[in-house]
Amino acid sequence: MRQEHSQFDIACRGQGLYDFTAEVARWLAGTGLRDGLLTLFVRHTSASLVIQENADADVQRDLAAFLARLVPEHDPLYNHVLEGPDDMPAHVRAALTQTHLTIPVRDGRMVLGTWQGIYLFEHRRASHRRSVAAHVIGE
Repeated sequence: MRQEHSQFDIACRGQGLYDFTAEVARWLAGTGLRDGLLTLFVRHTSASLVIQENADADVQRDLAAFLARLVPEHDPLYNHVLEGPDDMPAHVRAALTQTHLTIPVRDGRMVLGTWQGIYLFEHRRASHRRSVAAHVIGE
C-alpha cells in the first residue's frame, strides 16, 4: 500500500458551489495509484464539500437557494453574530452538508457517476481562499 497527500486551494468569490473535480483528477493521475480510496477534507467551518450534478448549473443554484431558505440570515436564534450576519448561517449550512468526502479509485480514476462532480460549497458572501486536504491510499 502507498499513500499520497496534497492540498487544493480554491479561490471563492462568495457563496456558491465551486467545481474542482478536474484538479483532483489531474493530481490523482499523477500519483500513479491505480486502485484505492481517496479522502478530501475541507479545513474550514463555514464551507463544505458535496458531490453534485455537474451538467446543469441550475442544480447548484437551486441547492444554494434551498439552503439559504432553510438556514436564513438574521435569525434571532443566533448568538454568534460578531463576524457578520452570514457567518452563523454558514456554520449551520456546513454542519448540514459534509466536511469530507470518500471516493473509491479504480484504474487510476475516481469512481464518480457520469454527471457527478466534486464541489467546494462556499457558505459565506465574501471572497475566501479555501483549503481542501487530499489523501489517497492504495496500490
